[in-house]
Amino acid sequence: MGEATGTIVAAGIAFASAVIGAVIAGRYAKGGAEAGGRKAVEAALAQVHGQAAAEHWQWVRSQRHQSFAALFAAYAVLDEVLTRIAPEVRSGGGLDAAARRELGDGTLEMQAKTSQLALWGPSEANELAYALTEGAIAAVASLLAVASASPENMSAVWFRFAQAKEEMAQAHAAFLQRAGEIVRDPQQPVS
Repeated sequence: MGEATGTIVAAGIAFASAVIGAVIAGRYAKGGAEAGGRKAVEAALAQVHGQAAAEHWQWVRSQRHQSFAALFAAYAVLDEVLTRIAPEVRSGGGLDAAARRELGDGTLEMQAKTSQLALWGPSEANELAYALTEGAIAAVASLLAVASASPENMSAVWFRFAQAKEEMAQAHAAFLQRAGEIVRDPQQPVS
């Protein structure tokens, strides 16, 4: 074989090696690019999922806060009505239609806000809210009993009203404390 032929064969082998090397390098680069792309997509999806979960948690937390505040407002209105009309009832003034309507509306509003709160949880807050509403209903029922009590029974019936109102206040305090803890807890579950 001549020197020229050897050079041509060596050049052909070098060219073939370069082509084969480029094909192999291209395949590995393609595989690496696909793996890197998959990882980038997975990371982006995880980031979007994490951000969506955080936004959902913030939204639920906001809904809880609003429903707690609405129940507190309804409680405050009913408590004010009870406090305002109880002395009149005790002194024998009775309950006129407007006072009865205020008591009924206040009770219904508390029930509505408690039901709304049940949508957002957590279950412990729901239980405390229902206990608060039950206490309010018991206080209203006790005041109605005072309005229809005879003078001989007034002392005992008034004591039951005072006791029911105190239990309502205690239920309010328990709910207020737990609701505050729930709203401030950054780890509070959404479920």
